Amino acid sequence: MPVKPKISFENLEVAFASKSDAELRKMYLIFATLNNNLISGLGIGLANLAFKLRFPVKGIMKKTMFGHFCGGETILESIHACKKLAEYGIESILDLSVEGKGDEDSFDKTAEEIYQTMVESAKTDYMPFGVFKTTGLGDFHLMTKLQNGEKLSSEEQKAFDRLKGRVDRLCKTAHDLGLKILVDAEESWFQDVIDDLAYEAMEKYNRERCVVYNTYQMYRHDSLDRLKKAHEVAKQKGFLFGAKPVRGAYMEKERERAEEMGYPDPIQPNKAATDRDYDLAIEYCVQNGVHLVCASHNEKSNLELTKLMNKYGIDPKSDLVYFSQLYGMSDNISFNLAKAGFRVVKYVPYGPVEKVMPYLTRRAAENTSIAGQSSREFDLVRREIRRRKQ
Repeated sequence: MPVKPKISFENLEVAFASKSDAELRKMYLIFATLNNNLISGLGIGLANLAFKLRFPVKGIMKKTMFGHFCGGETILESIHACKKLAEYGIESILDLSVEGKGDEDSFDKTAEEIYQTMVESAKTDYMPFGVFKTTGLGDFHLMTKLQNGEKLSSEEQKAFDRLKGRVDRLCKTAHDLGLKILVDAEESWFQDVIDDLAYEAMEKYNRERCVVYNTYQMYRHDSLDRLKKAHEVAKQKGFLFGAKPVRGAYMEKERERAEEMGYPDPIQPNKAATDRDYDLAIEYCVQNGVHLVCASHNEKSNLELTKLMNKYGIDPKSDLVYFSQLYGMSDNISFNLAKAGFRVVKYVPYGPVEKVMPYLTRRAAENTSIAGQSSREFDLVRREIRRRKQ
């Protein structure tokens, strides 16, 4: 039985060990801005407008929002950020955060770029995962038609076969390079098709070790059941099952579409139900030997997982369980977990500044909409600045 590590997400000395006083002051200003909905929205809006008008604002963005939430503009630039995290026992996932044009050329370029992230990741011992969004590799309209039971035309079928080929190439690359790969969750009206692609890849590549992980958005009221059923199928077919439960990212869009099109709302009735199912999913995975990536900025969920691992005798250094947070967020969770010996991976987004603006816009919106997220980050930074002055 492993010795239970002592852990507190209030240990600010550990949380901000990698930050200089100047970096802390910059974080203070960033989260102070995000903490104000009006100023945050206005700032992001002006930045987007400046890029459209081709004003020279890239330098400012790299020193502020972009520099805080993104690893860099290129793979090699971002590896420097990953290397710094590795000094504190934190591993990384390079995450291409550029929204493509949605044509075949764009899909090919995205697949090639993600392939290159894995080639570079495999050269290190601190970048164990690749990741992709299926909509970056193929047309979501095709997936929507398939989920609706509609027949594809011969041209559409060829396009979908190319999508499947890109997915398989990336999963095979992860397998061949000794990496793991995460399949992101997306909108419910084509998620079934993404699930099928993920399970097909699992059956093919998750034989000797867990390579492919599927993602489950627990704000959907059917996600816990979907996860359990998929695991049962994996056991029957004799392959390892990888799961990444998240709370979710498309709630407003999901609700609006359900109301507009007159089908039952797929979203949980309230946040408490989402939290309940999230924690039940984590517990199910630990109890049943599912290979788990716990992607959460919720302190309680992360702490409960450490207790479950201790209860079921899972070595913190095992690759059976990873904790995951976004780069630039919840360092009090990431750094304290890593310091206690747990496996922690940070999602490190990257891409040209102007093309990552949609990602940064979402981060700003999430920080102001997640209950107290920016307030919590702001308070932690402020307390650490005060602690250092004592």
